[in-house]
Amino acid sequence: MRTIRTLLIAGDRSGSGKTSISISIAAALAKKYAVQTFKVGMDYIDPSYLTAATARPCRNLDSFIMTEEQIADIFSHATKDADFALIEGVRGLYEGADPISDIGSTAGIAKILNIPIILVVNARSITRSAAALVTGFQAFDPDLQITGVILNNVQGERHIQKAKTAIEHFCNIPVLGAIPRNSVPELTMRHLGLIPYTEANRTNSTSIITELSERFLPYLDIDKIEQCAHEIPIQTPSYSVFIPEMAEDKNKRQITIAIAYDEAFNFYYPDLFDILRCNGCNLLFFSPMHDTFEKVKDVDGFIFGGGYPEYYATALSENKSMQKGLLAAAEAGIPIYAECGGLVYLASSLEISEDFQGLLKGEKYAMCDIIHGAAIIPARRIVRYIIGKTSELCPFGEHSIYGHAFHYSDIEPVEPKYGIELERGVGIDGLYDGLVTNSVMAGYAHLHPVPSISFFKNFVEDCRPRHASCVD
Repeated sequence: MRTIRTLLIAGDRSGSGKTSISISIAAALAKKYAVQTFKVGMDYIDPSYLTAATARPCRNLDSFIMTEEQIADIFSHATKDADFALIEGVRGLYEGADPISDIGSTAGIAKILNIPIILVVNARSITRSAAALVTGFQAFDPDLQITGVILNNVQGERHIQKAKTAIEHFCNIPVLGAIPRNSVPELTMRHLGLIPYTEANRTNSTSIITELSERFLPYLDIDKIEQCAHEIPIQTPSYSVFIPEMAEDKNKRQITIAIAYDEAFNFYYPDLFDILRCNGCNLLFFSPMHDTFEKVKDVDGFIFGGGYPEYYATALSENKSMQKGLLAAAEAGIPIYAECGGLVYLASSLEISEDFQGLLKGEKYAMCDIIHGAAIIPARRIVRYIIGKTSELCPFGEHSIYGHAFHYSDIEPVEPKYGIELERGVGIDGLYDGLVTNSVMAGYAHLHPVPSISFFKNFVEDCRPRHASCVD
């Protein structure tokens, strides 16, 4: 049975510094190993930094919307050619969707995969109490393997030695590093969190990953951190969404799906690309900002992910070739699926309702007018899990869907038809999401493709009829 070395970096709370520390550790280990990173929870932005640190797509693991079998499937698939797996937790170690269970928590993922934990502790103004805090984390769930501690926000050698001595004496685990207060490089924030790595790094003369590593690594004992890793067996899943389904099916031809991917649209789970390829799709990545429609005029379907189209609204609105071509494609019945930022782009217009983080009140931009209605920014901030079903109005069939909402905009649709009914979460109109027109569905729900696999398979099949005349 195949095995892999594993570690999970968890925080004692939100804001513990685990993201910057995880990025630095991942970058250091990547100099010796093929490191596969994972992020607990539904998040696009932190994983973009972990991806850059290791040059391998970071994957998400979430026990609220995924079964244990699906988590094992993602882990097994992503680590098939890796030497080391590093997981970054979400919020505090025990925070999740439920106050009395592990569902949705970092602890839940650690137990499902049997992975040891390094706990990042915000040690600001505490010394011996740090040992009491760590003891509490150890005692709260003895099934977890907390194998080491990293202290953050320490001030001076005396502070470090007192906290370190207390933890190692009372908790019987090593302190693996101590990060001085105010040593963290300031990462640029926006209303949905960090700016994605590719965007943030364009404005820096030095790589953000390099800068983080140079700041943190002198204070971390990477050799001891590596020794805390455990070798675990990789279980072969009883099923896999990543097994190519086209390999034995000679009656189907490959199709091409165009994926919007540029500065404005980059919120995707990498599992989506693997699943599309396994279901017979060639992927054509294109830029709604920079490319003309000529590049994508012969594709069989389109997917628009989320992102920050509001900060690139001028370039998007000025690319009339792309907008007119997409409108014609939608009217011709070409399947199009869009999420969040993609919904904003497919709307009639984007309007700024008040001054907001560099956006000026009264600005208005023409969008594609495929979904009739104005997108409005800012609006109520929504960050929630999404569970629901597509309805009979959905052009891609009726399916159970799982994901999250993550936006700060709203849309005022004209004569709306909704293709999603939510059991949990907030849609465009209360419990409804997914505006539908022709073979287009666009909503705020970001679907994870593994638990929502049947939806994406049906989307692919709806894209296939254009090649019906080519079937053997």
